[in-house]
Amino acid sequence: MAKFTDEDEALLDELGVDVESDKKSSRTPREERIIAGFEEIQRFVEQNGRAPQHGEDRDIFERLYAVRLDRIREQPDCRIVVEPLDHQGLLTGANASPNGAAEELNDDELLAQLGIDAEPSPAITELKHVRSAAEKRAAEEIADRTRCEDFDRFKPLFEQVQRELQNGQRTTRRFVRDTGLSKAEIKAGQFFILGGQTAYVAEVGEALKAPNGETDARLRVIYSNGTESDLLLRSLQRALYKDEASRRISDPVAGPLFADQNEEGDEASGIVYVLRSKSEHPTVAAHRDVLHKIGVTGGDLARRITNARLDPTFLMADVEVVATYELFNINRTRLENLIHRIFGAARLDIEIKDRFGQPITPREWFLVPLFVIDEAMEKIKDGTITGFVYDPKTASLVTQSIGGKAS
Repeated sequence: MAKFTDEDEALLDELGVDVESDKKSSRTPREERIIAGFEEIQRFVEQNGRAPQHGEDRDIFERLYAVRLDRIREQPDCRIVVEPLDHQGLLTGANASPNGAAEELNDDELLAQLGIDAEPSPAITELKHVRSAAEKRAAEEIADRTRCEDFDRFKPLFEQVQRELQNGQRTTRRFVRDTGLSKAEIKAGQFFILGGQTAYVAEVGEALKAPNGETDARLRVIYSNGTESDLLLRSLQRALYKDEASRRISDPVAGPLFADQNEEGDEASGIVYVLRSKSEHPTVAAHRDVLHKIGVTGGDLARRITNARLDPTFLMADVEVVATYELFNINRTRLENLIHRIFGAARLDIEIKDRFGQPITPREWFLVPLFVIDEAMEKIKDGTITGFVYDPKTASLVTQSIGGKAS
């Protein structure tokens, strides 16, 4: 494009032609990310009337914004980029938080405030921060974001998720591989935390066949800073695996299982136990390897099963413990109901007579392989169990359709 002389620009100015409007933005991708992050802090200030603060009593979003603001203030190149946008006085400290002492913390202490363990400093010969070509490609896939033109549709969803995290209806869990090292599931309607921002999977396209033979799909992912990206499902999975601070945000239905307050009969922590019966009853003996009692207790499990042979709940026989899972701040009643719903189709139909000859029908024995129970417990812990039921025909967990049938 030809350059205008001073005389040309003066003439165009008299004609009302804005020369600057045709100039392309010279911002680098890094500068765009700095601005996007700063705008997210500004939205927090607009909503709360103050700058984000540090502290364990603050939610994860506010603490991330506080650390981000500290870094922008400390780095001159970042300050220069956002200074024209700083109408709230964030860079000068006019809207600073009361506990500004957090700015004096070093990197390790700042990471500790966010609950992230800092690794020891690597040796000078270790190229720890030199990324491979594959890592660079993955980063580019995630960084390639555009403005979300219909963000007004999604903004209420992000606000609702933040409220539900604050009141305990939702929880966050590390994004990890599912049982058996299969890739963690990603579905439309799920929320994640990636790179300090909340990500919402708005749409999942038709299944594609990747070059390595795996199934893939194109996603529309909306981010809490008003941007979106059109990326592959496997690309999002890789980014979540590599981000040590990434989190899966649980479904609001699963959240209350892990309550801050106990209801009557609940315990501050509980143990889900899986038992196998030593009964010689023909039905039990024929299915011993897959017949398990699944229960929840807040007390001593060993004491609970001491007199199993005298209790029809334990099939009037001794039992062996094959698995236990410890859970904290759990609503025991809701968890037991959830387990019974998931494995209801495989409940053992048997009648046992107690010591006095009275018929009893135990309710906590299920014909389910142990590996499926393991999978169900992992899904309960990470909040993804909602909608799953056990299918006896395939001996696996399947999603339940709206009509109530497994699919």
